[in-house]
Amino acid sequence: MALKRTPLPGVGTQYDFSTREGRHISVVVHDDGRRFVGFYDPEDPDACQATVPLEPKEAAKLASLLAPQGTGAVGAAVSKLSGGELGLDLVTEKIEIGPESPYRGGPLGDTRARTRTGASIVAVLRRTGAHPAPGPDYRLEAGDTLVAIGTREGVSDLADIIAGLGAGD
Repeated sequence: MALKRTPLPGVGTQYDFSTREGRHISVVVHDDGRRFVGFYDPEDPDACQATVPLEPKEAAKLASLLAPQGTGAVGAAVSKLSGGELGLDLVTEKIEIGPESPYRGGPLGDTRARTRTGASIVAVLRRTGAHPAPGPDYRLEAGDTLVAIGTREGVSDLADIIAGLGAGD
């Protein structure tokens, strides 16, 4: 399966791929964190049949269902642990710090992520680059993306906490 990445200046990035059955699916990731999933007519790959808009939290939930062990280097390491001899049930998830998050502008330690949920924040992704293993004094900004690892429930609770929904108290 080939993934085509197309920058959309001023909008975000579009990712396109085709399933083994020949269905064309497109995901547009907007700069503000919104996502749109598009499904195309197999007879006419340029004709979009339907789109589904997803808020960042909805996209994260869907991603955790579709790829429960995560992707990338961290996800690959977790997959080896969770599916292997240790029998761990861990997931990785990216959680965005939205403009309404009560933690934007504050130190990472204020989230009390590990204490409240058992999930760990292993990196912060910022426009200027990745910040692995951030300490409790690392200041969060709106638009940052947290890379979290933990149980499915713990990571889900952490996403709620970051959004200001107060889960895991």
